[in-house]
Amino acid sequence: MRKIRQKLFISAIVGFSAMSAWAHYFTHSSTLQFVTTSLAIIGLAALLGRATENVAYYAGERVGGFLNATFGNAAELIIAVFLIKAGLFDMVKASITGSIIGNLLFVLGLSVVAGGLKFKTQKFNAMLAGHNSSLMMLAVIALFIPAVFLKQFDRSQIANLSLIISGLLIVAYILWLIFSMITHKDELSDPSLDNEEEKEAWGKVTSFLVLLGATVLVAVASEWLVHSIEQVARNLGWSEAFVGAFVIAIVGNAAEHSAAVFLAMKNKIGASVEIAVGSSLQIALFVAPTLVFISLFFGKTMDLVFTSYEIAAIAVAAFIASSISRDGSTNWYEGVLLLVVYTILGAAFYFI
Repeated sequence: MRKIRQKLFISAIVGFSAMSAWAHYFTHSSTLQFVTTSLAIIGLAALLGRATENVAYYAGERVGGFLNATFGNAAELIIAVFLIKAGLFDMVKASITGSIIGNLLFVLGLSVVAGGLKFKTQKFNAMLAGHNSSLMMLAVIALFIPAVFLKQFDRSQIANLSLIISGLLIVAYILWLIFSMITHKDELSDPSLDNEEEKEAWGKVTSFLVLLGATVLVAVASEWLVHSIEQVARNLGWSEAFVGAFVIAIVGNAAEHSAAVFLAMKNKIGASVEIAVGSSLQIALFVAPTLVFISLFFGKTMDLVFTSYEIAAIAVAAFIASSISRDGSTNWYEGVLLLVVYTILGAAFYFI
């Protein structure tokens, strides 16, 4: 039965990828291109998540959690690079916003509800939750400062400030990895991050090859998605903020969605929190700053000046996620609260 499911899963990915290629090269319908490419990216993102889990089996859970966040964010990072190449900086910032709030509210909310309906209370490392909350506040501060000083600086000063802040955030994130994986590894460990009892499905070489191959295919599909998304947004009357913050973010977060919910239902809420919150932190402290430096190669620096509603959305998400997770325990109602806040923000972005 397991092998049959795996074959059906692979067949679906191949089918969606083939339809996406056909729509891109042989049709002129931007809507068809967008739908088929989104389905292909979702399938490939799920394959990335599966391959990452298998690699984590060999690499260890702390390294595995980092790999899960890194490759889980690969689709969004690649999409963002092509958006930067196309000069769509506002959509990039919206997708960053959507990724952060999507992980903190939607992914974590679904996981907490799914796990809470099966287990009355789920616990995880409270010390890790406290550090995650502090890092989320750092991300909010880093985005808040450029917006506050926008009127006081000219364009070049804002660009330079963005580069300085980006460099500091990357250093802070690297030091966090050293702190959490090396110097304070034992203090931040969590019983729910123990290895699965099941034997890994793939071999070591197969896992790494699938991981690499899926990443390459996501890169190709992401470029196709960018080609179609502007026209689709115009046709449907969607703003760049809504498309970036919710459509692209949901497509790019497909791997985290399935993995985090699945682990929560197995009473591994610590792993779910690690995926959802860890992914948000990586986007805010590493991916976004890295995109600022990447933009230099395309001749124009993307600054870190986010709109007031984007900053407000990230701050609200960080506040309620921190409030719910800081005590190191969750229940299904707290997940509902996260999903309610996510829906409120979605409605607000839709009407922008």
